[in-house]
Amino acid sequence: MCLVPDLTYEYEAYRQGYKYIAGIDEAGRGCLAGPVVAAAVILPVGLTIDGVNDSKKLTPSKREFLFEIIKRCAVSTGVGVVGNEDIDRINILRATIKAMEMAIKELNIPPDFLLIDAVSLSDVDLPQSSIIKGDSKSISIASASIIAKVTRDMLMVREHSIFPQYNFITHKGYGTKEHMERLKQFGPSVIHRKSFLKKFLNLKFDF
Repeated sequence: MCLVPDLTYEYEAYRQGYKYIAGIDEAGRGCLAGPVVAAAVILPVGLTIDGVNDSKKLTPSKREFLFEIIKRCAVSTGVGVVGNEDIDRINILRATIKAMEMAIKELNIPPDFLLIDAVSLSDVDLPQSSIIKGDSKSISIASASIIAKVTRDMLMVREHSIFPQYNFITHKGYGTKEHMERLKQFGPSVIHRKSFLKKFLNLKFDF
């Protein structure tokens, strides 16, 4: 069954008296290089945007098209970025939570309810709902997934200009076959997540 995000969770929050519902999601949690990026999006009450879905289900061109529409239509958007050094220092889950908290703080209008993809933000004193596969169920979370993904992709394109030998422009830091081969050839860059390379890969590097 193919899930399509809708306003079910948003309307439940509206019925409880909340007005500014922020959808929150991240991109890059499973990458070997670069930051984790989170986004928070508050949409106008009742707004749906044709084509919005989990960013992983969309082509790059479709994501970029919807990115501009979401930015234009949203009541407010916020982005949080946590780099690879912090990921290595505090672990990826805590880094993801930190990025989400940063994204909330970047909103121009404070939210009064949060819809979050799979994560609970215990240090954020706001009513919230953590939804498994939320980016396939909630329009607000799906919108946040698109903002986070496109923002992170743009950051990795910039990193490609600094470290072209890894071809980040193609794989954006994910553990593709090409990325693995280039890692073996060149070793890790300063934006690689050393903790990931040690834990998940059978690669021997001097860090």
